[in-house]
Amino acid sequence: MEVGLLTTPFAGDPLELVLDFAEATAISALEIATHPGSRHLDPAKLDKARAKEVRKGCDERLLRISALAYYSCDLTIPKKSKAAQETAKKVIDSAALLGVETVCMLAGFAAPGMTKLETIRQVLPGAFKPILAHARKRGVNIALENWYATCLQGLDTFEAMFEAVPDGNFGLNYDPSHLVHQECDHLLPITQFRGRIFHTHAKDVLIDRARRARTGVYGEGWWRYVLPGFGQINWGEFVSHLRMNGYDGALSIEHEDSAQGREEGFARGAWHLEQFC
Repeated sequence: MEVGLLTTPFAGDPLELVLDFAEATAISALEIATHPGSRHLDPAKLDKARAKEVRKGCDERLLRISALAYYSCDLTIPKKSKAAQETAKKVIDSAALLGVETVCMLAGFAAPGMTKLETIRQVLPGAFKPILAHARKRGVNIALENWYATCLQGLDTFEAMFEAVPDGNFGLNYDPSHLVHQECDHLLPITQFRGRIFHTHAKDVLIDRARRARTGVYGEGWWRYVLPGFGQINWGEFVSHLRMNGYDGALSIEHEDSAQGREEGFARGAWHLEQFC
């Protein structure tokens, strides 16, 4: 297992700066954020020459690309779904060109007039069918981050998703933090969906119980995302469960901790995780 990072906080900087930072911080894997116009990797413009340059930059620094990330919730929006599918295919092509096995995506929000479960059963199979078919031809897996605001909320939605879309190259970019603040079991999915976890996000959550007791669970400000080691999750326990269930990939740090700077936050998160890898 290895420590990685999601490059989104470096969006305004060239990819080479991220490579240098990862090397200096002993981070060995990159989850590269992609979108049209991205300074890191624009799927509409990536050609063989640029792909070779990116691979060379990673090889020289002993880095690996664990996944490409295309985080959009447009797939469940009727007027935007087709464009999102086409972009996803371009990201898949980019992954194949770079020799990357996984593309991370989102399930999207509940479709207009539907619940999350209804959207999973009635909309997501059609929305992901052309994406998964294209990914299968290119030898790529699609991994959905279980961001609670999207259709993947509780474990019941995980179960519904794999019933509705049983494709073998369809799985999770598993982020335990989204379950912790909902008081869902964040360890059970590792066993229940073993073989479906293609990538993981290393993000923690800090809960202010005193504030929650005052405002109630529907109040605001009683929880926030933090870096690994600064919240509720026992990362040694989490990593042990991953190991026991056959996961040996990246722990990709998703830095959304407002109390810590970019570089210092990634470094502290990496130092904490490295002891378990």
